[in-house]
Amino acid sequence: MLFGQEHVKRYLETHGAEGHDWQGTTVAILTTTGRRSGLKRSTPLIYQPYGDAYLVVASKGGADEHPLWYRNLRADPEVEFQIRSDRFRGRARTATPEERPDMWRTMTATWPAYDEYAAKTDREIPIVVIERR
Repeated sequence: MLFGQEHVKRYLETHGAEGHDWQGTTVAILTTTGRRSGLKRSTPLIYQPYGDAYLVVASKGGADEHPLWYRNLRADPEVEFQIRSDRFRGRARTATPEERPDMWRTMTATWPAYDEYAAKTDREIPIVVIERR
């Protein structure tokens, strides 16, 4: 997460006027359903448009385990995604091996630290594709 629940709160209260532009890149709010709790969980994530879809990266800063939000969307791919004031339902999926190289370049162009995160871990960091419903 970027700066956690305070980021989510300010983003939602201001329809992204605060929190969308962050450290030279752009942030959206991804809301997943907890795979155990069933509760809605919102996370601020760097995103980029990609054709008709949007990309986010399940990096967790290069940790050896996937972030909770990624595990949640793997259990239930129906998500909500908010870019500024545009909040919509989406379906999330992991990029295929064929899609991944170009998508990785897209995401490292906006946040070069993803390459550093990838070097810290043996896991392949997933790229998530969110398609509007």
